[in-house]
Amino acid sequence: MATSFVDKARITVKAGNGGNGCVSFHREKYIAAGGPDGGDGGDGGDIILQVDDNLSTLMDFRYKRKYTAENGMDGAGSRKKGKDGKSLTIRVPRGTLVRDAETNEIIQDMSDSAPYVLCQGGKGGWGNAHFATPTRQAPRFAKSGLPGESHDVVLELKLLADVGLIGFPNVGKSTLLSVVSKARPKIANYHFTTLFPNLGVVYVEEGTSFVMADIPGIIEGACEGAGLGHDFLRHIDRCRLLVHVVDVSGSEGRDPVADFDAINQELSQYSPELAKRPQIVAANKADILEDPSLLDALRAHVEALGYPLFTISAAAHQGVKELVYAVANRLAELPPVTVYEPEYVKRPPQIDTSSPVEITVEDGVYIVEGPWLQRLISNVNFGDYESRMWFDKMLREAGVFALLEERGIQDGDLVSMYNLEFEYQH
Repeated sequence: MATSFVDKARITVKAGNGGNGCVSFHREKYIAAGGPDGGDGGDGGDIILQVDDNLSTLMDFRYKRKYTAENGMDGAGSRKKGKDGKSLTIRVPRGTLVRDAETNEIIQDMSDSAPYVLCQGGKGGWGNAHFATPTRQAPRFAKSGLPGESHDVVLELKLLADVGLIGFPNVGKSTLLSVVSKARPKIANYHFTTLFPNLGVVYVEEGTSFVMADIPGIIEGACEGAGLGHDFLRHIDRCRLLVHVVDVSGSEGRDPVADFDAINQELSQYSPELAKRPQIVAANKADILEDPSLLDALRAHVEALGYPLFTISAAAHQGVKELVYAVANRLAELPPVTVYEPEYVKRPPQIDTSSPVEITVEDGVYIVEGPWLQRLISNVNFGDYESRMWFDKMLREAGVFALLEERGIQDGDLVSMYNLEFEYQH
């Protein structure tokens, strides 16, 4: 059995960890006391999202769910910095919304062509050459690299089309799209539906064009998740105008008025806002119309609701030009395609500070290390006052400052925590 195209996928992404700094001292013949020359670790690679207009579905993400960027390399002697890890670029179709998997908040709307850094790589640790000062000439310590960011996200594709073709399967939407644009959708006489959304650019005249999408067909019960309903409805979220294609031929014993009402009922149950979207009705297959009263009844019904109706035959190219001009004129009056604003705010992580930290004193520097401390530092933006205050509060509540005082630290002494070095102030 055919399956629907994939337009929603959950993936796990992780940026690379930073490489570790190196402890090394210059060793050379005839040089009595070479100084510290341990290089810094390389930075971990980022996870970057990039729009690719050759993609039209999220199918690739059905088979691969985990994406990891390269780690940074460790530093080496002779002040050799470790190589930075390669960033990983994940390509997505234009119109992909990136949501936080836990809160469902929008992180980014991938509607333009600018790359977006979803997860930043961890900073490389400092080598001992970094810690050399006039009073500390032989530091025997270096720092571990910081972990890269990781995130569980949901990708959701919402097509960036001006016009969405809606209607029951097999009413002629694919044929209409192929006639008015250069799109070449697969067209077959079956009731299931188009499996993939087909996009086509419709050129009206010099300087006027619009994007039209033939969207996977709706069936009754779609708003409750039946059939391809949610796939269909998700994709018309952004469309500024809906062209509602109705088969008026009567060749299959369908009632055009009942079909029209059924589709609009699904729209209103899924999203009242979507049901208010402007519509133009295209009464299709008029060239094989068996009972003119079917067309008359549909016209009376939709015009009473305020919708314009155009009689067409997509297959025979009848009335199509008039429909295209009407669509272009209506679009000129409507606001642009919706672009969603980010709503996700990075929250302080839940960090278990119950495990002990290790404090060592090297050359008068108090070195504090521990797995949770490493995670804490990687989540702090030291350029932001509130973030620094949160960091200070976490250290105080975890008893780190009390432990330092037990070890005899004095005001002005240096504290080193991974890539952070500061003077202690009580």
